[in-house]
Formats: sequence, structure tokens, C-alpha cells
Amino acid sequence: MNFENRMKITAIETLVCHARMRNWVFVKVVTNEPGLFGWGEATLEWHTRSVVGAIEDLSQLLIGEDPTSIEHLWQMMWRQHFWHGGNIVRSTAIAGIDIALWDIVGKLHGVPCHKLWGGPVRDFIRLYCHLGGGDMEHFYRTPVDNAKRFAELAQQAVSEGFTAFKSMAVPPTMPIEGLKQIKAADACVSAMREAVGDDVDIMVDCHARPSPAMGMQFAKALEPYGLYFLEEPCWPESIEGLAAINAAVSTPIATGERITHLAGFRDLFAQRACDVCQLDITHCGGLSEARRIAALADAYRIALAPHNPQGPISTAASLEFGFSQPGYVICEAVHADVPWRRDVVQESFTIDRTTRTVTRNTAPGLGVSVNEDEIRRHPFQQEVLQRVFYADGAVGDW
Repeated sequence: MNFENRMKITAIETLVCHARMRNWVFVKVVTNEPGLFGWGEATLEWHTRSVVGAIEDLSQLLIGEDPTSIEHLWQMMWRQHFWHGGNIVRSTAIAGIDIALWDIVGKLHGVPCHKLWGGPVRDFIRLYCHLGGGDMEHFYRTPVDNAKRFAELAQQAVSEGFTAFKSMAVPPTMPIEGLKQIKAADACVSAMREAVGDDVDIMVDCHARPSPAMGMQFAKALEPYGLYFLEEPCWPESIEGLAAINAAVSTPIATGERITHLAGFRDLFAQRACDVCQLDITHCGGLSEARRIAALADAYRIALAPHNPQGPISTAASLEFGFSQPGYVICEAVHADVPWRRDVVQESFTIDRTTRTVTRNTAPGLGVSVNEDEIRRHPFQQEVLQRVFYADGAVGDW
């Protein structure tokens, strides 16, 4: 399409900020209108170099194009040059650019992004945290044979105002194991429930570690504790396994963070393999594709709880999305992964720290401002590698 004498994209830049377990990949889309640019995020742990390269490749399609033609540009990024955009690296790169384009359009019209999508459908959004607030050692490396520590971290989350939190109470598990792992997970969840009571929502993330057979055992063992949801109880590729587990227990099954395009969610929903859709806005092609996935989820009455353990621009995008989506139930939030999180990005939404609820952003676009000098103080470093092996030395799932 020819856009002579119109607003044009003049540059697409990436700024990488080290955040220990991840490197945040921020995307800046610059226009020929003085001072008008948009911010997005394309963070993908252990694939930082690949994503930065993919954004550079995609930028060649977009330089000189009208940034307000978001759907047209999205279709180009996803469909052009033979290979569709569904692989994780390219879909993440598309997402970062797409989020930045929506930020531009919001700024151009002087409204928050959620008003571009029909306006707000709720007054506030509840946040949930990871045990330890996102600190890698607390969340990922607390051994599941230490139920007492899980209880302490649960109480800490509640003392910080959270009414919901996520835990990693299921250990790496071989395709078939005995009772030891099941009982360890049960002890952790039992300790957390006793520590915080029934008014706090507990989520358990299996991290797709179990096989469908072991996932079924974990799901049945943890069912009495009334989990808010049980996340990825088996590999996402095993839709039949997820569907069987979802049908066998009353606990809502959550999945979707590793699915990168609409057709994947179509197959997941058609088999009723989950009751909670955890699309990741920074991995599924951005806000444009997320809105299509949300519409499909609504048709199945499936809740939306987007995956969001990344950086602060991802959180801002998830919240803008949530204020416009009827099925959105809760926002994942990391707040204590690195000390410089709040120095790098400033947000315009307001958090009530006594209830950990968020009221709407009123600033244009995503409502974020980015301190580029602060980003440069934390340049790329290799992410902390996570290698998992079973007792016999075979490779396990992280």
C-alpha cells in the first residue's frame, strides 16, 4: 500500500535490558511525526539474540509504512515471505512490534489502548504474584520437599496484600513415578492452604513437567485444596491429555502460554482442554492476535488469565487488554525479580498495595515511559541457564 505524504514508520529499534532470568527486549517503533513513537515488548528467555534478529528482519517490511494500519502490517508480518509467523521467535518479534503500534495509535488519538477496543468493561483488575515476588531462587528453586518454606512464602505474599499467588509445587517428574512426588506436592499445597486459609486463591504451575498419566495423578491429589487453577499439568502438545485431566477434576485447568497463534487455540478449545486460557500477549503475535483469541475463548466461555512473567511493558499491555475483555479474570505480575524494574519503566496505572488491585490507566496508549539511559546501565547478559535432569541423568522438563 502506498502512503505518500502520510505518517510513516522511520525506524524499529530494540533495547535489551538484563533482568537475571530474562533479558527484557523492548521494541521502539519510531515515526516521522516529531516525538511520536510506540513501545512494545518481545521478551523471550534464552532466545534474546534470535528475537532481536527477527525484529530486524521484520522491520524491513515495515519501514515507510503507515503505523496506524495495524491489521495490514500484522498480516504482512505474519504472512509474508512464505514462512508464516507461528513459530515462537517470529511470533514474539511480531508481538513486540504490534504492541508498539497500538501504543502509537493510542497516543495519536490521546486515549488509553483499552478505549480503542470498545472501552473499559471493569473498574479494577486483581493481580497475582509468584511466591517470592518473582525472585528466581524463591519461586523456581525452593525444593518441593520443603513444605514449610512454601507456607512461609505464601504468608509473605498475603502480607504484601495479594489475595492470589502462584507456586511451583510440582517437581520434575519422569513419565511414570511412584507416590513420593505426588505426596511432596500434596504436602506443599496442604501447607500453603493451612497457612493462608480459604479466602486466598492458590495456583499451582506444573510447568508442563508431568506426563499426562502423572499430570492426572497430581490433579486428583491436589483437587481437595480448591486451587484457583492448575497450570500446564502436562505437555501442551498433548491436547488429549489436557482434555482428559480437565474432564476428570473440578479444578480449572490452565494452559496456553506456549501456543503462538489463533489456530492452536482453536484446537485447544474445541477439545475443551482448559477452562483458563493463558495466552501470552508477547508470544502469540501481540494485542491484535490476542483480541482474536479472546473472542474465540468467549465463544467457549473460557476465562482469560494471560501469562505474564516478563517485563513491565508486557504488564502494561496485559492490563490494557484486560480492561477491554469481559473474560479476563486476573493479571499475573512480577514485582521483585530485579531491583531496577521500576527504574526502567514508569507506568500510569495505579496499584492499591493493600489489595493488589489496579485501576485504569488514563494516559494515552499503554501509558508507559521508558528510561533508555537506565536500560543501558543493565546491558544484555546471558540468561541464567536452567538445566533439569532426572535422577538417572536423562533430560527432564524445566
